[in-house]
Amino acid sequence: MHLSYVCRRSPTDGETRMFYEIVVAPGYTPEGLEVLKGKSKALRILEAAPRPPSGRSLRQVAGGWLMQGADDLSPEDITFTVVSEKQPTEQQLSDLRFAWRCVKHVKSNAITVAKDNKLLGMGSGQPNRVKSTQIAMEKAGDDIKGAVLASDAFFPFSWGDSVEMACQAGVAAIAHPGGSIRDQDAIDCCNKYGVALVTTGVRHFKH
Repeated sequence: MHLSYVCRRSPTDGETRMFYEIVVAPGYTPEGLEVLKGKSKALRILEAAPRPPSGRSLRQVAGGWLMQGADDLSPEDITFTVVSEKQPTEQQLSDLRFAWRCVKHVKSNAITVAKDNKLLGMGSGQPNRVKSTQIAMEKAGDDIKGAVLASDAFFPFSWGDSVEMACQAGVAAIAHPGGSIRDQDAIDCCNKYGVALVTTGVRHFKH
């Protein structure tokens, strides 16, 4: 289990008997460390400082290397622009930022569904965005109603596709980079169903 924050207590807080072999966090309070050490003698507890932005990303390809800008922008670094008639609530905006943070780490085509700053479902590595959307919503189950959805890239189609599927399932707000020649279709679809739609202006790329 990896934590992005200082561990002040057990990550599961006694609510579940989840088994894990390694815990990694940027730091631990004495109380958190004491609880973790009491869980298992075999539990490995590691401390690792957050990695600073690298600025560049390297991928090996046939005959050489591909260098590109690193995907190092956090939700706090970008502007979520509302393009729909429906305005997202503050909680929905918070959930959209969280979903956007999560979808960065999901392999394209990537979709995440979240609510109350919890990841409910994700679809990853599919040959089309529709299938990723279906998988993410299926994982979310009944909690899909009122949740938010984030896509790592723009929606090439909306009607009868990912956007309309999400709207019909009860998703309350959607975030995507925008930039498609059919962006207006996504806006019109969300307006029809009363769903908030925001664009980020940047995309993720985990391939």
